[in-house]
Amino acid sequence: MGTVHARSLDPLPMYGPELGVQADDIDAPEADPAVKKDVLENKDVVVQRVHIDGLGRTKEDLLTHEIVEVFRSKNLIDVMRKSHEARQKLLRLGIFRKVEVVIDTSRGVDALPNGLDVTFEVTELRRMTGSYHTMVGNNEGSMVLGLKFPNLFGRAEQLSGQFSYGTKETSYGISFFKPQPGHFERNISLNVYKVTGQFPWSSLRETDRGISAELSFPLLKTNHTLKWEGVWRELGCLSRTASFAIREESGHSLKSSLSHAMVIDNRNSSILPRKGGLLKIHQELAGYTGGDANFLKEDFEIQLNKTLFWDSVLSASLWGGLLLPIGDKPTSVADRFYLGGPTSIRGFRMYSLGPQSEGDYLGGGCYWAGGLHLYTPVPFRPGRGGFGDLFRTHFFLNAGNLCNLNYGEGPHAHLKKLTECIRWSYGLGILLRLGNIARLELNYCIPMGVQSGDRICDGFQFGAGIRFL
Repeated sequence: MGTVHARSLDPLPMYGPELGVQADDIDAPEADPAVKKDVLENKDVVVQRVHIDGLGRTKEDLLTHEIVEVFRSKNLIDVMRKSHEARQKLLRLGIFRKVEVVIDTSRGVDALPNGLDVTFEVTELRRMTGSYHTMVGNNEGSMVLGLKFPNLFGRAEQLSGQFSYGTKETSYGISFFKPQPGHFERNISLNVYKVTGQFPWSSLRETDRGISAELSFPLLKTNHTLKWEGVWRELGCLSRTASFAIREESGHSLKSSLSHAMVIDNRNSSILPRKGGLLKIHQELAGYTGGDANFLKEDFEIQLNKTLFWDSVLSASLWGGLLLPIGDKPTSVADRFYLGGPTSIRGFRMYSLGPQSEGDYLGGGCYWAGGLHLYTPVPFRPGRGGFGDLFRTHFFLNAGNLCNLNYGEGPHAHLKKLTECIRWSYGLGILLRLGNIARLELNYCIPMGVQSGDRICDGFQFGAGIRFL
């Protein structure tokens, strides 16, 4: 709950100082905790003043929205609870390094007998902060350098710059973030960036230079993000042996797209959840606002988690997506779906199943993937209650398919194509949860349903990332 200091509502006995005895030296009889709580809950109090000490460049009107609930407290327990909630809101703004709460009896000529003063003692972040960390995602690692200017104009705005150097991707960019006062979940962000990535499974090199604007907001129990993005894309061959299909797509293109994402996430953890579920739906429309890329793209993700006996967890996941070209021009290799690898269909090489040409994988316009997992404690539970709890035994069954559809055919033909060449795999392994950053998996995989051209990983396979099927 952080640091919360509270003074007694009743005045200390006056005979202590007269006898030279301090209040803390008096042996008071122990009271029943349930009685104490009942007294605190039933004793009416009034919060007369709320002070915020330590403000420098922060505007007070921004903080009024975060602490207003403290004034509505009815008893001391309520004051402590709402003060803690206000403290969490203040820390969430990302402008304070430390926030402490002091609850004291009111003083002054207008003080009420049951009046309280609440003081938030804050320490603002410096005007400029730097960071250095590593990031794991999509089976690759990156070194990230960042520079931030928090609370730029005094209302929780943030200007940040970031440089990332990874095994397959290098990027840098500048972003500006602005929340709505009193509703931190409602915010806008503007981004300018450049990303250069290598995709060896397709013999492709891609450089994106873009700008984007995002609006995020909650609606009922869902979170939504509206985004516009303009990207100048440059595609090139990664090697001289690249297929003709990849060479044909090399060159420059401009994509301007509108997208919407809706997320419902009540999992207790995004890395290795033990309970709860996730629903994520994403739509992207390109070409309506300009550019030479024209398509409609839909994809979704569902995950359910249930705690079972013996501290085991059963997890089920389902992914799917559909890419519809608009007009006569086919979709770009940079916009299609890819499948396979230690973070999706285990037992196959990274993005190495589905349509391909001369050994280069071209992606597909439609896919689905499902997974069933059982996570259990490590046998004999070494290191229980400490480091050993970060490890779990993993049993899995994955299946999926990636293909291109002929949109002139009917739904029955589409369903048949999606189910006629199913790749699937099963196996077991061990995983390590790296806090709330990422997770590592080492699995023994047995791939099944292998089709001509698929690249498999029969045996041990290592995976690292955040998002796993």
